[in-house]
Amino acid sequence: MIGEAVEQSGLRAVLCYEVTDRDGEEKAQRGIRENVRFMQKAAGGRLAGGRLAATFGLHAGLTLSDETLEACRDAVGDWGGFHIHVAEHQADEYDSLQKSGLRVVDRLHKFDILGPHTIVAHGVHIDFAEARLLAQTGTWLSHQPRSNMNNAVGVAQIESMMRAGINVVLGNDGFTQDMWTEWKTAYLLHKVATLDPRRMNGVDVVQMGVYNNAALAGVFFPGKHLGVLAEDTAADLIFVDVHPFTPLTAGNLPWHILFGFNESMITSTMVAGKFLMRDRELLTLDEEAIAAEALALAPAVWERYQQFATK
Repeated sequence: MIGEAVEQSGLRAVLCYEVTDRDGEEKAQRGIRENVRFMQKAAGGRLAGGRLAATFGLHAGLTLSDETLEACRDAVGDWGGFHIHVAEHQADEYDSLQKSGLRVVDRLHKFDILGPHTIVAHGVHIDFAEARLLAQTGTWLSHQPRSNMNNAVGVAQIESMMRAGINVVLGNDGFTQDMWTEWKTAYLLHKVATLDPRRMNGVDVVQMGVYNNAALAGVFFPGKHLGVLAEDTAADLIFVDVHPFTPLTAGNLPWHILFGFNESMITSTMVAGKFLMRDRELLTLDEEAIAAEALALAPAVWERYQQFATK
């Protein structure tokens, strides 16, 4: 269904299904089969006119047994890498040490999960050796400052990771899609965490949020030249209505965005050269109908959640 929504909306996306042992071995195996099915279907850019790609979804090391990790590695074959939460909380490290005598990243490396097609989320509690292993394997690490703040799990050592050569990108882990807010949170969080206003330079935020994110997208959409404004490129664009009160230059653009831009300034969006929103009007989706359907479905979803939570 999510793939159908991508097709209808005209967006570009990479999707996966989360494998976990939390619901038992049978459902874990079903999750593996679903990932394989979708990756096979998406191979070669056959879905949504080449706008939909796939990776293999894993929840986290603490919810995956050695047997399940091995089965996932065997199933993925040559199709690509994985998406997995890593050391978001200390419990993930403690669990990994108890299960295997290895820290989380080392355990994943043992099962050949890491690599240039794999994304690990968070990395809040990894140590130096784990960081070095991520850098050596070319694994991508996604930083979600708002999620980490909301879950009170700590602050990842992002600046050190970038200096160590890790490919750090910016994500949101289920928060709202307004990525400029994620930029601003990253910019401020690391200053308050270190009691140093010089930390987390705006240039580093741009490196994560623009250049590294585009490079990661390029892994899943090779040949599309994403993040580049030039002929024969993908033409995934946003149009921003901004009227600065001070000169805007290439040198100060990061801080103009951090202190002056917000999502309401986006007037139009385009994917693969096609307008999806023009002058703040959605062209491919009925926003009012979608909101009404979501509102109608929400009570039943909440009721099922409460039944599950009280078991």
